[in-house]
Amino acid sequence: MNIVALDGYLIDPSAELWSLVRPLGNFTLYDRTDSTETLERCATAEIVLTNKVMMDQAVIAQLPQLKMIGVTATGYNVVDVEFARSQGIVVTNVPEYSTDSVAQHVFASLLGFLHRPESHHAAVANGDWIRSSDFAFWLSPLTELSGKTFGVVGLGKIGRATAKLAAAFGMKVIANSRRESDPLDLPGFAWKSTEEIFSESDVVSLHCPQTPETEGFVNSELIAKMRSDSILINTARGGLVNEFDLTKALNADQIRGAILDVVSVEPMRADNPLLRAKNCLITPHIAWTTIEARARLTQTVADNIAAFQGGKPINVVN
Repeated sequence: MNIVALDGYLIDPSAELWSLVRPLGNFTLYDRTDSTETLERCATAEIVLTNKVMMDQAVIAQLPQLKMIGVTATGYNVVDVEFARSQGIVVTNVPEYSTDSVAQHVFASLLGFLHRPESHHAAVANGDWIRSSDFAFWLSPLTELSGKTFGVVGLGKIGRATAKLAAAFGMKVIANSRRESDPLDLPGFAWKSTEEIFSESDVVSLHCPQTPETEGFVNSELIAKMRSDSILINTARGGLVNEFDLTKALNADQIRGAILDVVSVEPMRADNPLLRAKNCLITPHIAWTTIEARARLTQTVADNIAAFQGGKPINVVN
């Protein structure tokens, strides 16, 4: 089978992990693919692997040999899954590969925001400790997580893993979910409405999908319910947050800060207002990128292809 990966660079810049896929067919790997190149590169492909390259109806309709689209991510909004199904094309994804990595990133970022170890190291390297009159100094107030309330919006796999880490730090966890079933067995755990989570939490962490209903739901009205010492974390999807409203709130010291691994348009644009926001820690969508997570992802992509070739496809989303 002819297998084409359209944007494999971020999954593995060294291309070593793609060795799991190479034995499964005539494999062609591209680091990146512009939309103008998609049709040419997929012309003879029976299986196309894509992470962010769009496979919409206009593209799929012009690929008569295409039998499977493998999305190398959990979200599959880059594919017109309904049209693919109408054409008998199987669409697969990679569920749950980054759960622990994203949960870990939430707390790496939160602890970094609260303790600022790199800033303190820079101060030490600059000689500030040598010149200090005291045996210790700090650049900003340091706070403990124990005893604080951690609010989770979206208690799926990643939300649950993050909530358990919060509990390990001695935090009380409150959460909501589309289906409020299977509550977490944690001291003090409670289901709450979104409004209650934003008003009662010291830290609010978003782990819900971006849908027409949730797009931009974190707006000025909801942010106004947060306390002035609270922190918003978003490692889910940038479009969940109204970035202008969040910027305004941060610059007015309406909340303590925001920690973001995602923004509405990626790569981030120069005119994104959050670049000028106070107390905003932004990382470039890296929560999913641990080597372990990327290895799991690539293994699952290979498993999806092998299962499809064996006539028993797995992780099918359409």
